[in-house]
Amino acid sequence: MLQSSSARGVARFIPYARTAIAALSVAALCSACAIPKHPDSEAAPPDPFNPAATQLLDDTSWVLTGWKQADGTARAIPSADQGAPITLVLSTDKGQRHASGFSGCNRYMGSYALKDGKLSFGTLGGTRMACATPGGQIEGSYLDALNHIDRTGVQMRAPQQMQLVLDNGDTLTFDRSAK
Repeated sequence: MLQSSSARGVARFIPYARTAIAALSVAALCSACAIPKHPDSEAAPPDPFNPAATQLLDDTSWVLTGWKQADGTARAIPSADQGAPITLVLSTDKGQRHASGFSGCNRYMGSYALKDGKLSFGTLGGTRMACATPGGQIEGSYLDALNHIDRTGVQMRAPQQMQLVLDNGDTLTFDRSAK
């Protein structure tokens, strides 16, 4: 049987048409499955008091930058120009959670735990220098505050901050620092 020239042209075109249709089908399926993208700046901020956020505290360093008392007033805290700032370092270097830092006059150390979204401390020990500086005046209250944490908030987006809400309603705010 003889094919006309137009039938032969159609027969040669069919494999190309199938390939083109298959490619277009794959492209359509891929574009339908694409995940929409948006910049982080448009995303809602995460809840800093989400219990999972506290797991980000291991191996971090912090500087106390604010102390808001329950009545809304700010408590004076020593700044870098008044001596060394109050610090908190949370480390897992030796396989155990170890806290240390500077409390305004003395260095302190001890253990810490992260449970149910809350940071807590074991018995804290420290050096025993006497100081008549602003740091020495707040040191006792600061160390006592670490034993009365009711809630812990962690914000790891810039600016990275940690908030410790005490059982008396005070809030200590720490900024992340480089070790």
